[in-house]
Amino acid sequence: MIRKKFNRIYLSLILVMLLLLALGQAVPLGQESSSTAHAEGAATSPMDGQKKKLILGTSADYPPYESVDAKNSGEIVGLDIDIAKYITSQLGYELEIANMDFNGLIASLQTGRVDFVMSAMSATEDRKKNVDFSDIYYAARNTIVSKKSAPLETEASLAGKRVGTQLGSTQDLYAETIEGASLKKLNKIPDLIQELNSGRIDAAIVEDAVALEMTSLNPDLVMNFLPAESADNGYALAFPKQSPIVAEFNGVLADMKANGELDRIVDKWFPDEEKESNSLLNLNIDFSVLKGYIPYILKGVYVTLLFTLVSALFGLVWGTILSLFKISGIKPLEWFATAYTSVFRGTPLLVQLTIIYYATPQIFHYDIPALMAAGLAFGLNSSAYLSETIRGGIMAVDKGQREAAIALGVPYRTMMLRIIFPQALRTILPALVNECVALLKESSLVSVIGVADLMRRADVVRSATFKSIEVLLFIAAIYYVLVLVLTALAHRLERRLRRSD
Repeated sequence: MIRKKFNRIYLSLILVMLLLLALGQAVPLGQESSSTAHAEGAATSPMDGQKKKLILGTSADYPPYESVDAKNSGEIVGLDIDIAKYITSQLGYELEIANMDFNGLIASLQTGRVDFVMSAMSATEDRKKNVDFSDIYYAARNTIVSKKSAPLETEASLAGKRVGTQLGSTQDLYAETIEGASLKKLNKIPDLIQELNSGRIDAAIVEDAVALEMTSLNPDLVMNFLPAESADNGYALAFPKQSPIVAEFNGVLADMKANGELDRIVDKWFPDEEKESNSLLNLNIDFSVLKGYIPYILKGVYVTLLFTLVSALFGLVWGTILSLFKISGIKPLEWFATAYTSVFRGTPLLVQLTIIYYATPQIFHYDIPALMAAGLAFGLNSSAYLSETIRGGIMAVDKGQREAAIALGVPYRTMMLRIIFPQALRTILPALVNECVALLKESSLVSVIGVADLMRRADVVRSATFKSIEVLLFIAAIYYVLVLVLTALAHRLERRLRRSD
């Protein structure tokens, strides 16, 4: 009876996963980083009369240069995006946009995951050692953002102060030259705003357009310009070394400067400095900032659940195999399973995730999708822990069961699948549920490689609203509800398995 219940549960899980994977192919929600913009008005195609595709890497959390239009279409928009669309349109290319963290853009360029990068990236000398840059298309000014109650207006005033910057940005490099300043480097601009509002830093150094957005949406903040730097550090498009398309892009950029198209795009996206906003109330927590963004955030629930279920199923199957290796008595298999567990339990999950995502194209020449890389990394990591849990459950089954099966001549494979493992499952079910809960919560790590899960979508909303607490509390509530549902289903399954006790 128990074996039949176990078989039905196992078959149901497989059918559910196949259905979810099929829906995932039909509805491409797995990676928000992928959105395609077809080149419009191209008179000729780049090669053999056929339109080729170029992949643009960007970090869409830096309005007005690039951000996700979460309230409307969910597409990536901004000044950089319009320029990229215009250039590729003129050259006859189809444009695909890949959204990821800013500090991963150069790595993606070097591994061939993207064809070029456009993300308000300055053409610094250090970066020129690793990539090629186009001509400058815009030169921004560094700006100090501080509280109105304690304004900091000059570089000299930053001495002895806590200064925040975005990791890897030009402002980050500039801040390192400020004598006496204590630097705090964060991945995202909204994190800087949160740290500034909470008093953990005294000022943030960002560029002028972003400072305008920050101060207009946060009335308690004020901005002050720093002296203009050399235009040699202006924003440019980045390409792999020796890329053949740099000259083509430079040609179109020159035409845009000459015919006024570049100025038109810049004027479209830069707000009027005299414009003031009173859309936010002077409250510490104001959930009205989520208005219009909730449907966009909730779409991430499907991706999170799909990723969690696939990872859990893969971890269960591979973890079972590893546990059988450990009790097989065959030394090479035991050594392999023990070494595997040691490696995957002894290294951080985030390191494993980034290695699989970035190293696979470079080593195996396969452009692994972000969602697949995340599922593989989490499944491999989870199986290392589950192998010990399953081994413990198998060893907990009374030895008499095994001896009786051997005495009756039951083959080893049949004994394990139909006698031992179903009984072990009942013992280890709470531990399995705990691992699934951990996977569900840890799934937020996949946002670092651009998977559009709940956390990634929360980052998008944070970058658009420059408000963090409200968005994070809403996301935390969603995760909590998902964990409650998962726990309730597990308890129901446990009761069914124990009916015969």
